[in-house]
Amino acid sequence: MRPTVFAVLLLSLLLSLLLLPMAPAAAGWGLQVESKTPLSETSSSENRPVLVELFTSEGCSSCPPADALLLKLDTSQPIPGARVIVLSEHVDYWDHDGWKDPNSSAALTERQAAYVRALGLVTAYTPQFVVDGTSEIRANDPQQVDGVFHRATAAPKIPVHIGEVMVDAGDPAVLRARIDADGASDTHNADVYVAVALDRVESQILRGENGGRHLTHVAVVQQLTKVGKLAKGKSFGETVQLKLKPGTDPNNVRVVAFIQEPGPGSVLGAAVRKPGS
Repeated sequence: MRPTVFAVLLLSLLLSLLLLPMAPAAAGWGLQVESKTPLSETSSSENRPVLVELFTSEGCSSCPPADALLLKLDTSQPIPGARVIVLSEHVDYWDHDGWKDPNSSAALTERQAAYVRALGLVTAYTPQFVVDGTSEIRANDPQQVDGVFHRATAAPKIPVHIGEVMVDAGDPAVLRARIDADGASDTHNADVYVAVALDRVESQILRGENGGRHLTHVAVVQQLTKVGKLAKGKSFGETVQLKLKPGTDPNNVRVVAFIQEPGPGSVLGAAVRKPGS
């Protein structure tokens, strides 16, 4: 089977980005990308949601190209038939090597460790892409990339809806949103997660493997919470309260809700929305 156009596109992008860590920091990344797809609260029948999680760290010299690829996936939306929903999950096991990533979290390290166990991997590593909770992307295998995204796009998804994300009038550090998921036609029990992520983060790295570089990240997870369960054949509906970290600008936040089988297992549906959208 020959790889499709979007697999070749992703492969060429991955391979070209992998050369970037050797370039001087002053040269920049050459990825001036404008967003073409607005963040929507749900996914249409023509564009099925595909959740792409990137486990990364500012202390890892091989991670900046992956960070750039995640930004490209988010802004360009190159997968036909898919609405790619991205999350950048910064692990903390690089923090002792000269640079403490300000967005790292032990909880995200544990989430990656859970994937290592669920996917039968030998060890955790960065950067690591996990697609819809069940597959990795390997940059040197275009047919594998093609297969991962083809399966993710073709898989039936539970409709997930995020109502308007509101900033609390009395406390700008609190967001509220209603999360609904229609699992009436599904035969799986699943967990309902909500992530609060920073739309865009820029960091000047002073020490460690990336010392001297200016890095840009997208959809940086600040909080990932299991807010409930979706029983097979049932629906879920709940208004959730999301506490922002001190100093967080609500205008630089996106909310991602997704349904995932325990394990962690397959992602059955997802949606993304920004406050005021």
